[in-house]
Amino acid sequence: MTVPDLTPEELEQRERQRRERKASKLFSGRVDFLLSAPQLKFLPEPTVPEIAFCGRSNVGKSSLLNALTGRKKIARASITPGRTQELNFFEVGMADPNNPGGPPLFRLVDMPGYGFAKAPVKVVERWKGLVKTYLRGRQVLARNLVLVDSRHGLKDVDREMMKMLDEAAVGYRIVLTKTDKVKASELERVANRIADESRKHPAAFPTLHLTSSEKGMGIEELRAAVVADALGESFLEL
Repeated sequence: MTVPDLTPEELEQRERQRRERKASKLFSGRVDFLLSAPQLKFLPEPTVPEIAFCGRSNVGKSSLLNALTGRKKIARASITPGRTQELNFFEVGMADPNNPGGPPLFRLVDMPGYGFAKAPVKVVERWKGLVKTYLRGRQVLARNLVLVDSRHGLKDVDREMMKMLDEAAVGYRIVLTKTDKVKASELERVANRIADESRKHPAAFPTLHLTSSEKGMGIEELRAAVVADALGESFLEL
C-alpha cells in the first residue's frame, strides 16, 4: 500500500510536532535550581546560554516556568505578588550525558516582577538596577521572554521593559499568559493590538506566543522556541 503524499501544511505540522517532542524530552530530564542572585556579584559564571523571563507581578511567571519544565514547584509562586527580589537561576539539561554533575546545556532566569511590588521604593530601585545591569551586560543572555497578562494587555511598565530591551539590543519574545481566562474574541483583539505595537520595537520577535499554564495551551510550542533560542535551531533538527 502506498503512502499518500503529504501536503505542505501536513509536512509543516509534522515537523513542528517533532521539534516539540524533542524539546519536551529535554525538559523531562535535568532541571535544577542553581542559585538566587540578589546582587551582580552573586551571578553564576557566564558559561552557558541563558533565557530570562520577566513580567509584571502576578502575571503568572512562576506558573509558566513550572508548566514549561513539567514540574509543579520548580518555581515557587509568592503569596504576595512582587516579593521576588532576586534573579533566580535554573539549570536545564546536561552538556555531557555521562557527567550528571557537569555543566548544563543552558539556564532559565526568573527575574523580579515589576509594576506591583509590595516593597519600599529604595528596594524597588535596587531591583531595577540589578535587572538593567544584567540585561545590558550579560553576554550569554540569548533571549528574554516578556510575559503579558492577556486579560489586561500591555501596560506602561511593560512598555518600559520593552524599551529597555530595545536599547540593550536584547531580543525578546512576547508571551501572553492566562489566555484561558479571556473570551476568544477578546483574546484576538488584545493579541492583534499587542502584535501591532510590538512591530514598532526593533528587538521584539515578530510572533506572539499565546499560553495558558493551567490548560497547557501553547506550552509545547514555547518549549521548542526556548530550546531553539538557547541552543540554536540545529539542536532541534538533529
